[in-house]
Amino acid sequence: MVTADYHMHTRFSSDSDADPKDMVEAAIKKGLQTICFTDHQDTDYPEDQSMFRIDMERYIPTITELQERYKGQIDIRLGVEIGLQPHLGEWYRSYIKAYPFDFVIGSVHVVEKMDPYNGEFFDKYSDREGYRRSFEETLENVRAIQDFDVLGHMDYIVRYGKEQAAHYCWKDHADIIDEILRELIDSGKGIEMNMAGFKYGLSFCHPYPDIIKRYRELGGEILTVGADAHKPEHIAYNYAQAAEILKEAGFAYYTVFHKRKPEFVKIV
Repeated sequence: MVTADYHMHTRFSSDSDADPKDMVEAAIKKGLQTICFTDHQDTDYPEDQSMFRIDMERYIPTITELQERYKGQIDIRLGVEIGLQPHLGEWYRSYIKAYPFDFVIGSVHVVEKMDPYNGEFFDKYSDREGYRRSFEETLENVRAIQDFDVLGHMDYIVRYGKEQAAHYCWKDHADIIDEILRELIDSGKGIEMNMAGFKYGLSFCHPYPDIIKRYRELGGEILTVGADAHKPEHIAYNYAQAAEILKEAGFAYYTVFHKRKPEFVKIV
């Protein structure tokens, strides 16, 4: 059983209307012990730079108040999901240092200054070419930006391909995926198992379970679990499969973070 959800969004993210309090109460009802709010900070988002930027003067007091209100019922952590682009290393270094985050997800939402969600990217590339290009830029990002704890939803781009997984085989990109995983391991970072792939019509989490297994084979130890919920009903989405996927990949535990330090929780 996995009892932590370390990826969720609220009205502090441009793509969610959820009340943070409703997210907490839904997590409690689902039996979770720990959650982490990880609203979007996508600096230099190409289509509208006012989007995906957290109002930190409201965000931190809101989460702090919830931590106090629900103390003894659930452990609430303060996090952020930063949108990686290769030129943003110095910007994020200053940003992360300025706030008391427990946890930072680094995710690739933009490739070649395009958001694949909106279709333009896959007008330029075939699905297979686009997936490859996304992995290439992911490697650039993890080399250029050091101020995050886990790489979020690797291979999430498959959600937005014109035929999604029809032209996706992770082994076609195993060379560059290995480079990404080794870079993360060598720099003391982890990966996220993001369960939202199932929500988007795929038959797998992000990354594909064999990539999680490969990460473990290479010596990777840090792995958080999150549902990427943008509304209360999606918290702990498809968690019935989460422990099984982890065990099959060679993990007897998952990871939570407190004050940017990993803590390992045994799967029961």
